[in-house]
Amino acid sequence: MFQVVWVLGFLVGTTTHTADLIIGGVNAYSAFPLGVRLFWVTLTILDPATAALIIFRRRSGIVLGIAVIVADIAVNWTVFLMVGGLSLFGVISQSLFAALILVTARPLWRWFGRIGA
Repeated sequence: MFQVVWVLGFLVGTTTHTADLIIGGVNAYSAFPLGVRLFWVTLTILDPATAALIIFRRRSGIVLGIAVIVADIAVNWTVFLMVGGLSLFGVISQSLFAALILVTARPLWRWFGRIGA
């Protein structure tokens, strides 16, 4: 069950950033600082990579997923508070997903490590 939630969550991120790039092209995030823009574009690779690793039950996906979501909420809350342009609903729902990731990481890690599972 946790595996499905992780995959769905990271695929939502994949879809969001891919749609932004398809619709906005290279200027998709032009209203934001360069580092933020680069980070968000990079998520179009990191989010699906995380989902794939989780689908194939790789513990590296758990590590990557934690790193991605913690970095993402740090960036998004900073942008929300300092620059603006992001919705409160978005940063809160993403933070709730991050909490879910952090709470379920250990059980998922154990499950991925079971022999014959």
